[in-house]
Amino acid sequence: MADIPENAPEHCPGTASEQAGKSASCQGCPNQNLCASGATKAPDPAIAEIGEKLSSVKHKILVLSGKGGVGKSTFSAHLAHALASDSTKEVALLDVDICGPSIPRIMGLEGEQVHQSGSGWSPVYVDDNLAVMSIGFLLSSPDDAVIWRGPKKNGMIKQFLKDVDWGELDYLIVDTPPGTSDEHLSIVQYLSSTPVDGAVIITTPQEVSLQDVRKEIRFCQKVKLPIIGVVENMSGFVCPKCKNTSQIFPPSSGGAEKMCRDLNLPLLGKVPLDPRIAQSCDEGKSFLNQVPDSPAAKVYQNVVQSIQDYCLNRATEVQSAT
Repeated sequence: MADIPENAPEHCPGTASEQAGKSASCQGCPNQNLCASGATKAPDPAIAEIGEKLSSVKHKILVLSGKGGVGKSTFSAHLAHALASDSTKEVALLDVDICGPSIPRIMGLEGEQVHQSGSGWSPVYVDDNLAVMSIGFLLSSPDDAVIWRGPKKNGMIKQFLKDVDWGELDYLIVDTPPGTSDEHLSIVQYLSSTPVDGAVIITTPQEVSLQDVRKEIRFCQKVKLPIIGVVENMSGFVCPKCKNTSQIFPPSSGGAEKMCRDLNLPLLGKVPLDPRIAQSCDEGKSFLNQVPDSPAAKVYQNVVQSIQDYCLNRATEVQSAT
């Protein structure tokens, strides 16, 4: 969790816990006296700093899924490309998948490096209006393993939010790792002082994926993170020759459509399998630009429009409330 120091013992209750400095696991910890004093229960001052830093970002969108391999990073990248296709919009993509950063490859930025300026880290730009930040830019090789415990990963996420010179943005998209653990708790905690539009949940049709995605939905509900909607990736395969659709991953329990109906959530779209999506990611190109008339690209375009409409309506609601 975000409130566990890097040098804490294995079963640390967390610095904000009522047991901080008092439990048996605290014995011998160098932070024991500090935690027991209650000083660590104060809010992290970085939260307010992040709120100030991101006050110039109009819309913040998290891309989540309880399951790995369902296409979160692919969706995040194409959402960023689609939003940035409007040259009047400033868009940024933040990759907080610390151990598996694939965004540099997908965005065609492998080998790029982050530069330091007087106002913080400068993100890497795909286009004049599309910025990217990832730990992948800080590694000497794409094959380097990041073997970090939770506190160090949380510290890096904090640094991305606090020290990157994002400037004025229309959209900040945050690509997250699978699950509901350290990175997710940290990003929600660190963004608690700034409005977040909501989360887009990614799944595939089969029950093995949906089971974990339901956990992610529960996570969002528990931390009061609004859910923009659900996207079902790999939803059938449309043959490029005969145009017939085959179910590669059969929706044995009704797929995302039934899940959304049961949980009263919007289904933003069902993106069919298309080998050209994977190819474009490997080549660091935008599938939406390469094959704009494909069935998958058309679904993407509709999903992006739904997300834009949601953000616009939410901004209107916030303005009306104030």
